[in-house]
Amino acid sequence: MIRAAGIYKSFDNLEVLKGIDLTVNDGEIVAIVGPSGAGKTTLLQLLGTLDSPDRGHVYYDDTDIYALRDRELAAFRGRNIGFVFQFHQLLPEFNVLENVAMPALIAGTRRAEAFARARTLVDYMGLGERIGHRPSQLSGGERQRAAVARALVNSPAVVLADEPSGSLDSVNRRELHRLFFELRRDMGTTFVIVTHDNTLAEEADRIITLNDGLISG
Repeated sequence: MIRAAGIYKSFDNLEVLKGIDLTVNDGEIVAIVGPSGAGKTTLLQLLGTLDSPDRGHVYYDDTDIYALRDRELAAFRGRNIGFVFQFHQLLPEFNVLENVAMPALIAGTRRAEAFARARTLVDYMGLGERIGHRPSQLSGGERQRAAVARALVNSPAVVLADEPSGSLDSVNRRELHRLFFELRRDMGTTFVIVTHDNTLAEEADRIITLNDGLISG
C-alpha cells in the first residue's frame, strides 16, 4: 500500500502541490486526472522517489521512503517501483531484450537471470519475434509494450505511468489499457497512472482528480 500524507512541493515561488493526502491499495489501478499544470506529474514523481517533497511523507507499507538515505532510496526504487513514460525512453542503441533486461542488470541481478526474466516478459508482451530489434525498428505500440516489460523486470509492487497512451493511436491505446488489467490479474501489479485519456481513467478502479495542486475528487 502507498500512502502520501501532507505533501507540499514548490518550484521557486510557484506552489505546485498544496497538501496532498492519498492512499493507493495493493492491486489497485488508480488514474490521476486534471488539467495541465494541476501537479499530476509532480505528484507521480514524488510517489516514485524521482523528486522529494518540501513537506510531507510518502509511505510504502511501513517504510517512510524519504527517511531513507540516498543509496537506500535508490535501492528501494529499483526493487519496488517501475516506470512507464509517454515516449517510452528506450535506449536506441540496444535491442528489445537488452532494454528490458537493463534495470535488472543495474540492480545487480546475475546476467543470465536478468535476461531470462526479460525474455519471459518480452514473450508475455507478444514481442518474441521482435526481441532482437532496436526501438527504431518497432511500431509505437511495440515500443510502449517493451517499456512496460522493462518496468516489470524487477517485479516491482507498483508501476507508475505518466501519460502512457498519450503518443499512441486509438488501437494501440486500447491494447495498452487491456494490458494493464491483464498484468494486474496475472502479476498482481498496482498501477498509478497520470492520464488525459478519459477512457483509461473511466476503466480504472478509482479516479483521483487534481486541480490547482489539491485533490478535488
